[in-house]
Amino acid sequence: MLNIKNLLHELKEAPYEEISVKAPHCGIVETIIQETGTRVHGVSGTWKENPGTLLGTINREHNKKPIYAPQNGMIVEIADVHNAFVEAGTPIFRIRHFLTKDEVIQRILKQALHLFRAPEKGKYYFSPEIDTKIKAKGCRSVVVRPGDDIFILSRMKRETSIPYQGQEGFIYTIYFEPSKSVNSNEPLIGVCPQQELPSIREVVARIQSEWEEEE
Repeated sequence: MLNIKNLLHELKEAPYEEISVKAPHCGIVETIIQETGTRVHGVSGTWKENPGTLLGTINREHNKKPIYAPQNGMIVEIADVHNAFVEAGTPIFRIRHFLTKDEVIQRILKQALHLFRAPEKGKYYFSPEIDTKIKAKGCRSVVVRPGDDIFILSRMKRETSIPYQGQEGFIYTIYFEPSKSVNSNEPLIGVCPQQELPSIREVVARIQSEWEEEE
């Protein structure tokens, strides 16, 4: 069983992740934000219609394109590339993103749950029987067992039944969207055996009450 206490301690010691913002292609960079410690915001809006904070621009062949912050956080490093030519993939900014309660919960769940991963790339759907149960009562009321045909893989105009392989338990989390392609080995669902449900619920409640989010 995963040591939740130790994992929470590690996350509290470093309650953030660092994101490198790189040049999307070669060109001349203009860094608009030039001071570390500056707070920035990522994309927002119901339909992600609001771009993040403008960090800078990159100009190639008189075609200037914006560079936006991909996530909320604080600028902790700025490369010395203002008005300089850079190659594609050159790191320009480093953003420290402080984890929210939901992000902490998702990180822990991905380690605590039994993940069933996509065996190959394609679009995945629940089988009609499982889909009906989920829509009626929610995924956490659905029990899956090894060998159950719970997925349909749609790939190259062909559909194939995918049996579940893993521990018996409730579908606790769904990681895929039926309309979007999933890469091989990405998680499709997180399964929680019945005997582990109390400890999972306890740690989620603990994070909700104890985790302090950065403003």
